[in-house]
Amino acid sequence: MTQTTQTTETVVDELEDEDSEEVREGECPECRSETLETDEQRGEVVCRDCGLVVEEDEIDHGPEWRSFDQEDRDSKSRVGAPTTKTMHDKGLTTNIDWQNKDAYGNALSSDRRSQMNRLRKWQERIRTKDAGERNLQFALSEMDRMASAMGIPDDVREVGAVIYRRALKEDLIRGRSIEGVATAALYAACRQETIPRSLDEVSEVSRVEKKEISRTYRYIMSELGLEISPTDPKQYLPRFASELKLSEEVQAKARVLLDSPDPTVISGKSPPGLAAAALYAASCLTGERRTQREISEVAQVTEVTIRNRYQELVEAADVFEDV
Repeated sequence: MTQTTQTTETVVDELEDEDSEEVREGECPECRSETLETDEQRGEVVCRDCGLVVEEDEIDHGPEWRSFDQEDRDSKSRVGAPTTKTMHDKGLTTNIDWQNKDAYGNALSSDRRSQMNRLRKWQERIRTKDAGERNLQFALSEMDRMASAMGIPDDVREVGAVIYRRALKEDLIRGRSIEGVATAALYAACRQETIPRSLDEVSEVSRVEKKEISRTYRYIMSELGLEISPTDPKQYLPRFASELKLSEEVQAKARVLLDSPDPTVISGKSPPGLAAAALYAASCLTGERRTQREISEVAQVTEVTIRNRYQELVEAADVFEDV
């Protein structure tokens, strides 16, 4: 009888010890499995193995509205745009709407309109607290204008803004024009992100001369330690071919011509000139002939450059010159 009582007490103690064990996070208290999943529609946490409802009536921290596409989601969102380096204040300040209407869409009175005009004026003034911020605002607006004119994506604009901010922090702007440094930073961003934009294209939309852009670009490169590889002429082929309305066959032939076994044919030459010459040779080979003048206007290189690069490419590729 005594042994039976001791055995019963031992079993009870073991069961109490098991119940006293703390349930680890993410573990089912019933079957001890880590197969808990959340049912967002019912607001419950359920064990997938044994079916135990661990938690119920959870608070939904999401929005109370539903959306089915990105446009609907953006229209119902109550948060502002994400921070961006392309604005001098990173997009954290507020703006007063230019429409003189209240929350219900009704027109404001004359006194209220005068008050809103004064508020807009002071709002614009306090966005820049000193001359440094005003210069940064002007430089970033110039970069945005040039990027829009050249069709540069937003991510490349962000890189250009970061490069300009680094140059401003290192005091590389002193003694140079703001437009020149901004243009050089945008050109460096295009080179770094492998966006095919030549120096001539950048200088066309800029308000500074090509020589100053080139000099400032080399200075920024050396001072900031930017490692930018040479531009591949093949990057210009899709854009040039699209503007010339050439087929994919011509582009493929042009890529073969640019894969020259002789490195002296490619090295040290202008990438847009090489791409233009390769497209001219490929158009002759495939029967979709384009004149040198048409290609030179698209590539913004001279016809002499196209003829010289054409001769070098066809000789290196062992192609007859009279094709």
